[in-house]
Amino acid sequence: MGEMTSEGASLSAGIDLSQFYQVFFEEAGENLDRMEQQLLEINIEAADDEELNSIFRCAHSVKGGAATFGFADVAELTHQMETLLDKLRRHELQPTAAMVDVLLQSGDALRAQLARHQGGGGPEIDTTELLFNIRAMVAGEAPVTPIATAPKPAPKPVLAEPMPAASAMPAPGNVTPARSLEVRVGPLDNPKQADNIVELFAEIVDLGTIEPIDGGQAVEGMRRFKIITTSTDNDLLDLFTFHVAREHVQLLPFDDGYGFHEGAPGAPAKAEPDLGYGFFDDAPGAPSMTAAEKAASAPSAPEAVTPVAAAARTAVKADKAPAAALESSTLRVSVEKVDQLINLVGELVITQAMLAQNSKNIDPALYQQLAAGLADLDRNTRDLQESVMSIRMIPMSVVFNRFPRMLRDLAAKLGKKVDFVTQGEATELDKGLVEKITDPLTHLVRNSCDHGIEMPADRLAKGKPESGTITLSASHQGGSIVIEVRDDGRGLNREKLISKARERGIHAPDSLTDPEVWNLIFEPGFSTAEQVTDVSGRGVGMDVVKKNIASLGGTVEIDSADGYGMRVSVRLPLTLAIMDGMSVGVGDEVYILPLSSVVESFQVEDQTIKTIGNSGRVVEVRDEYMPVIGLEDVFQVPRFDFEHVAGIMVVVEAEGGRVALLVDELLGQQQVVVKNLEANYRKVNDVSGATIMGDGRVALILDVGSLVRRSRH
Repeated sequence: MGEMTSEGASLSAGIDLSQFYQVFFEEAGENLDRMEQQLLEINIEAADDEELNSIFRCAHSVKGGAATFGFADVAELTHQMETLLDKLRRHELQPTAAMVDVLLQSGDALRAQLARHQGGGGPEIDTTELLFNIRAMVAGEAPVTPIATAPKPAPKPVLAEPMPAASAMPAPGNVTPARSLEVRVGPLDNPKQADNIVELFAEIVDLGTIEPIDGGQAVEGMRRFKIITTSTDNDLLDLFTFHVAREHVQLLPFDDGYGFHEGAPGAPAKAEPDLGYGFFDDAPGAPSMTAAEKAASAPSAPEAVTPVAAAARTAVKADKAPAAALESSTLRVSVEKVDQLINLVGELVITQAMLAQNSKNIDPALYQQLAAGLADLDRNTRDLQESVMSIRMIPMSVVFNRFPRMLRDLAAKLGKKVDFVTQGEATELDKGLVEKITDPLTHLVRNSCDHGIEMPADRLAKGKPESGTITLSASHQGGSIVIEVRDDGRGLNREKLISKARERGIHAPDSLTDPEVWNLIFEPGFSTAEQVTDVSGRGVGMDVVKKNIASLGGTVEIDSADGYGMRVSVRLPLTLAIMDGMSVGVGDEVYILPLSSVVESFQVEDQTIKTIGNSGRVVEVRDEYMPVIGLEDVFQVPRFDFEHVAGIMVVVEAEGGRVALLVDELLGQQQVVVKNLEANYRKVNDVSGATIMGDGRVALILDVGSLVRRSRH
């Protein structure tokens, strides 16, 4: 589990904290993602207080968890980030682009540190330069990016005195005064739990000092400590409550109690009357206090509260309630369990289809109750299937959120100005597809920035805005999801593409239509880049993108206008597990067509099919000729009724083309469970998978894209 201090490994007596590691790593990753997104969206000229508070809370959450589990390097870096963010939200410093850059780099370093701890080892992550720059910014100085020219700071801050100080020397007039507090912990069933708070002060640099004022002995389950710290009450309570319930922790201004509990025998009398009667607050039998008395006797932290700070604290409190509600309404479940559940539901769908098939011959009048039960089973199975499938559906924002940071760095590297726009982030897609579509989308977005968007001077010369725009959108269309990558850059040049294709020996006549010319960029090794860069232009990419998307049952289409921009549309099925299909019969065989690809069907009339040359056949459908493919010929279906003539055509569409499939009959529409044929048997041309029908037979699911490509050749 990476390097971890021995103290961190035994923070809680009798409790194995390693069981919570995975939850911490997941939550830390979510907080870092949220922080990065908010940093990218922040308006530097007029930063919103709530935005700064939210970023601060993300860093604070990571720090608290890291300190609890003993990841000192993570806690140290997040503590320095907290110091800078705290000054920003208190308006003691003005946000700058350099601060955003350093905080983004710190987020990257934290991810690397967490990955190191989670992965079980590796070299330490050097954050010396980041820490130095953050401290310089906290002090109001410019960051020193080339760290070699700066004095070499110590790897960890060393405190000359036990008195806690700020992690970086603050500017004069901004020093946060240290204060003394009494911490009361209890009553606890196991008073040794309070020792974990002592460990926190040993683990977290600059938190302050702590010493027991009860001789280390618990009285009635209560422990008392004196701490000297610069942290706020809220920060301390957030840390302490990782080990002790919040209601068992009290923070009071420290006074000389001589080590005695109030009201204990021998304790010096107080000058003012004490209404505590020797009891701890809220202890059993203690006299109850009215709300007014509690308000009057509540200790106030000795710190100046500015209106801005008060507003920030109010925002923090207001934000905590919904966060707690959200956490309690979610449940983390491993993907393996969800996949197992989906497989079981798939088998249930097959069993239900079998029962429905076998029950067609029974008389509903005689078996009315059985028929009603089967109808309920059909409805409940479909509802269950939809509910289970929705568990694996996650919003596209999971993919989209990684691109703003990537584009920001890439545009800065290329010297371009790019605005990134997303649409349809709430559109949901199967988790398995989301993971596999990320790399192709990344390549398309990088291509738009590198090849598509022009340099600012070139855009101004063409009468365009100085900043280019890349739009990433997702939407549902039928049973598919369509993801588009659009840019307003230079677009594709027809003549240039044809010329490049001919140079590489690719057949490219002038009679090619525009879509066919655009598809040339999917040829292996094809690139329009003038020079090879480390961004793109190595001649490897678009062909791999198309291949990866095709392996998911998807298609890619390109539309472009020279000088105005380009659009790449990726169409994918919503899920790879269960799909809506149309079953067709050819001889004694049954084939499944994806319903999202079916356009229409019609009866074959005399003289509607025309022969071109010796073998090619076409059919005219509303003044449009399309190729005819006989499934009987493609799959060599044996036929024993030699006089039978296929009489139905089904028009299907894929990859921008349509074909008419010649079949014997339409059997109906149904949901089918997709089984991977290649994994269980071998790859079969023109077949994308298989399913089990209600009568127990295996039906092949046809690859419509492959059939369309067959018609073109």
